[in-house]
Amino acid sequence: MYEFLLNNSEKNIVREALSFIINDVSPDLIRSMDKEEIVFPKEFIKLAGEKNLLGLRFPREYGGRGVSWVCETAVIEEFGVLGFTLNCLYSMSSIVGEPLYVFGTKEQKEKYLKPMLKGELCGFEAITEPSTGSDVFGGTQTRAEKKGNYYVLNGQKRFVVGGLGADFFITYAVTNPEASNPKDRLSAFIVERDHGVKVAAVYGTLGTRGGGTARIVFKDTKVPEENLLGELNKGYRVFNRMMIPERMTSAAGAIGTAVASLEIAVRYSSKRRAFGQPIRRFQGVSFKIADMITKIDASRGLVYQAAKAADEFIDSNYPLVRRLVSEAKSFATEAAWEAVNNAIQILGGIGYTTVYPLERLLRDTRLGLIWTGTNEIMRVIIQHEIYKEILDPNYSKYRRNIEADALGADMAEEKYF
Repeated sequence: MYEFLLNNSEKNIVREALSFIINDVSPDLIRSMDKEEIVFPKEFIKLAGEKNLLGLRFPREYGGRGVSWVCETAVIEEFGVLGFTLNCLYSMSSIVGEPLYVFGTKEQKEKYLKPMLKGELCGFEAITEPSTGSDVFGGTQTRAEKKGNYYVLNGQKRFVVGGLGADFFITYAVTNPEASNPKDRLSAFIVERDHGVKVAAVYGTLGTRGGGTARIVFKDTKVPEENLLGELNKGYRVFNRMMIPERMTSAAGAIGTAVASLEIAVRYSSKRRAFGQPIRRFQGVSFKIADMITKIDASRGLVYQAAKAADEFIDSNYPLVRRLVSEAKSFATEAAWEAVNNAIQILGGIGYTTVYPLERLLRDTRLGLIWTGTNEIMRVIIQHEIYKEILDPNYSKYRRNIEADALGADMAEEKYF
C-alpha cells in the first residue's frame, strides 16, 4: 500500500525490516513474553540496533538512516504484526530519540542518543503518576530541587514500559510549583537507572506483556544538572514534541496488528467449510472482511498523511501535525480493535482459544485505546485544533462563503444568536 510513497532506498530499508521481522524474531520469544517467562527482551533491542534498524529518522551521524517520517512509519507498520509489546520496544528509539535530538545538547546526543540507536542503551519514558494520567502539566507531583550541581528528584511514575529494563528514562518533574500556567510547572530530565531509580512494583497486565512494565520511584535521586533536557520550566515543549512519534508509532503499529488479524481471517474463511462451501461465500463473513480492509486502508490514509505532514510541517505548523496525528492514533487503534474482534468472530470458537494468536492480539489492542493519551484525549485535541483553525479570521479569506448559497441567505435577522 505505502510503497508508492517511498523512494528505492526507503523501500530497501522496509525490506531489511521485513527480513528482521521474519527471520530474526522467534515465535518462542513472543510466546515466552506472553507467558511472562521473559519480562524484558533486551536482546531484541540490541539485535535491531546491530541491524541498524533503530531510530531510522535520525541523521547518520547519530546512528540513524536519515529517512522520512513516512519511511519510518512504513517500517513500524510492519513491526506491528509482532504485537504491541515488541512494536513498542522497537518504537521507543523514535519516541525517546525525538526529544534527545530536538532539545538535547551535543553531549547528551553523544552520551544517550548514539548508543541508544546502536542498541547499546535502552531509553524509555516515565510520565504517568498514580495521581495523574492525562493531566500531565497540572497533575504531576514529582519534584526536582536544584542543589549545587544536581537536581534532586522525589516522586514516582507508574505504567513505565521498560521500568525493569531501561538504562535511562526521559521524565518530567515540577521545578516551578508557583507557575500561574500549569504548562510552566515542569522540566524534562534524563535520569539514569544508576542515579538511584528504584522499582517499586511490577504490573501483571491483560496483554502487552513482556515489556517490563513497572512503577518506579525517585527517592532523593541525584541527577546531574547537565541532564536537564531543554530549558528549565519548559518541559511542555519537550513533552508536546515527544507525543508526535509516541502517537504516530502507536497508530502505525496498530495497522500492522489489524493486518495480521485480517490475514488470519482471510485464510481461515477460505478453508473452513459449512453448508457445503467455504464460509467466505457467506456475506455475514465476507462483509466483515470488506469492513476490516476498508478501515485498515482508511487508517493508512490518516497515518501516512500525518507522517507526510510531520515531514513537511512539524516545525512550521505544529498544530496541524498534532491534529492529524491525534486523528490517526484514535482512528487506527479503534480500527485495529474492531479488526481483531471481527477476526475472532469469523473463526468462531477456535478464535477464542490459544490455537491462534488472535486472543493475544485482542488483549494487546485493548491498550491501544488507552495509552499514549486516551482516545478521548485525542478527540479533545482534534476538536480544539479544528475549532481554532476554522474560527481564525484568516481562515475565511481562502474559503467560499457557503452560507451565501442558501435560499434564505438574505434573512440576516434570523442569524442572531
